[in-house]
Amino acid sequence: MRATRALIHLDNLRSNILQIKSCTSPSVKMCIAVKADAYGHGALECAKVAAECGADYLAIATVDEGRQLREGGIKLPLLMLSLCSPEEVKDAVSLDITPLLFDIEYASLFSQECINAGKKNYPVHLAVDTGMGRIGCLPEEAGILAKDISCLGGIVIAGMCTHFAVSDSLKKEDELYTKKQFELFKKAIENVKAQGINPGICHCCNSAATLNNPEMHMDMVRPGIIVYGYYADEVSREFLEAKGIKIDLQPVMTFETEICSIRNFEKGKSVGYGCTWKAEKDTCIGILPVGYDDGMFRRFSSAGIKVAVNGHNCPVRGRICMDQCMIELEDDKTRRWDKAVIFGDKRFGALQTADDLARLTSTISYEITCGVSKRVPRVFLTSLTR
Repeated sequence: MRATRALIHLDNLRSNILQIKSCTSPSVKMCIAVKADAYGHGALECAKVAAECGADYLAIATVDEGRQLREGGIKLPLLMLSLCSPEEVKDAVSLDITPLLFDIEYASLFSQECINAGKKNYPVHLAVDTGMGRIGCLPEEAGILAKDISCLGGIVIAGMCTHFAVSDSLKKEDELYTKKQFELFKKAIENVKAQGINPGICHCCNSAATLNNPEMHMDMVRPGIIVYGYYADEVSREFLEAKGIKIDLQPVMTFETEICSIRNFEKGKSVGYGCTWKAEKDTCIGILPVGYDDGMFRRFSSAGIKVAVNGHNCPVRGRICMDQCMIELEDDKTRRWDKAVIFGDKRFGALQTADDLARLTSTISYEITCGVSKRVPRVFLTSLTR
C-alpha cells in the first residue's frame, strides 16, 4: 500500500454517532450526512456504520453519490440536499432518492418521471429558505406551493426542511438570526397545514443546532461534521461542557505518510520551488511523498504547518509540491520510513487535528477532510489495533 494514506477509525465514528443520538429524544429521527464521500471519509463504509447505529436517513448531494450507496447495498432513505439536472431525474427516481423541491418547474420533472415509471406517492421534501439564501421557497409561499405540488401526480410531500446560516456562531445577533429562521420555518409549516396538507417530517438542525438547540430538533436532525469528530465552530467542546452537555467527539480520520528520504542540508541551502526557504543552520530535511494533489495544500507552505514524527512537531519547509513536501527534522534519531502524521487521532501519533490546520489556514475542518483526495487510499479500521 502507498505510504500516504487516510486511516478511518470506524469505532470513533460509531462512538460519535451514538453520543449525538444521546443528545436527542428517542422520537427524533436522524439524517446523517454522507455527502462529499462522507466529508472525505468514505461514504459507503460510513453509511454502513450509520445504518448499524440506527440512522433513519442519509444525506447526499448528487445522484452519483446515491448510486454508489445503492450499489453498495444501502437501503436507507436517501435525502438529496442539492439539485440535479433534468437528465438525472430518471436515475434519481429509479434509485429512490428523495429530492428537495421548492418550485413547480423542478417539482414537475419528478412528477412526470414518477408517472412515467408508474410510481405513486413518491416522497419529496419541501425546502424553505428562511435566511440561508441558497435553495428553498420563501416561507410565505410554502402553503400555495405545497398545494400546487400536491396537485401533481406521482409525488407526495413527505417532509419539510430549512437550513440555518449562523447556528455555529455564539454572537448575540447570530443567535437571534437562528431563532428568527426557526420561527419563519414554523410559520411555513403552519401555512402548509392551513392548506390541509400534512407537512410530513419537519427538520432544520445541522450539527451546531443539534447539540446547542434541542428546542429546535422537531422531527429529525441532520448532523454532519460532528459525526466525523469535529465540533461546529464556536459550539465547541468547552462551550457544551459549560452548558452541562458532555460529548467527547473523536476524529474519524488520521492522515499520515512516511519519510521516504532524509537529506543533510548545510546552512544557507534552499529547499523547494522558488527557493523560498533557506536553512539557517546545518540541518536534516525529510522528504514526504504527499503534496497538494493529496490534500497537503500548497497554502500550508507558509502557514506554520507542522507534521508529527515520533512525537516531535516538524515544520514544513519550502513550498509544498504536487506530490511531495519537505519537513525539517527535530530529532536526529529519526529514520527513513518513520511515520509522519499530518492530522488526526492522537492515539495514532497525531499532534494536531483538522481543526488546528483549519485555524492556521483560515478555513474550516470540513475543507481539510474533504480535501484529502481520491488517490489517497482509505484504510478502514474497526478498532485501535492496526
